Amino acid sequence: MKNFTAEYFFDFQHYRHRQLFEGCLYVWQALPKIAPYLKSYSFGGIKGSIEVEVPKGVYLINPETISIGKGSVLEPGAYIKGPCILGENCTVRHGAYIRGDFIAGDGCVIGHDTEIKNSLFFDNVHAAHFAYVGDSILGSHVNLGAGTKCANLKFDYSNIIVTVEGKKIDTGLHKFGAIMGDLSQTGCNSVTNPGTLFGQRVFCYPCMNVGGFIPSDHIVKPSEHPIIVPYHTK
Repeated sequence: MKNFTAEYFFDFQHYRHRQLFEGCLYVWQALPKIAPYLKSYSFGGIKGSIEVEVPKGVYLINPETISIGKGSVLEPGAYIKGPCILGENCTVRHGAYIRGDFIAGDGCVIGHDTEIKNSLFFDNVHAAHFAYVGDSILGSHVNLGAGTKCANLKFDYSNIIVTVEGKKIDTGLHKFGAIMGDLSQTGCNSVTNPGTLFGQRVFCYPCMNVGGFIPSDHIVKPSEHPIIVPYHTK
């Protein structure tokens, strides 16, 4: 489907890791390519290619598989596990938890109590406060409101299914968080269900639980009344 190609979600003009999306019919097919891509990446020697001062109190795990670009700032108390690539002029704040298999572009912010694993950030992504980002891809200038959680696993551990226009597509992934196109934003304390897809310039109100495919240039607003249904055990 045309709307699920990577080009629908992202502008690749300045993105250095575009090859991750080569041969991908669907945008989420880049996710399982992150780990092998990083495994084959040259990190510049036994201490990696870390081009900034690492203050006391920053935890670098497998530093030989960590790359950090010029101008980036690491605050004491940050935990960064390789393999990981951070671009130039990024900020990793106190209490940030990077669990590996992560690639960030330039100008990104990984904030206090933000946890990230197996994900891609394009340039100028801000996950600045209390976020969880697992198995997700965030486009340029995406901003996550404080407390945003990108859920990536179903209760029954089955593959994530994407449904659009009545058609169901098995992604083949049992862990798949969110795809957020360029310039999209979530309000504070939002939760995206596994396999959520935002096009470009999608805005989600605070305290929302959202899933499915949201086309570009749309706003997700809460409904007026909650729906309460009975729960029956087998």
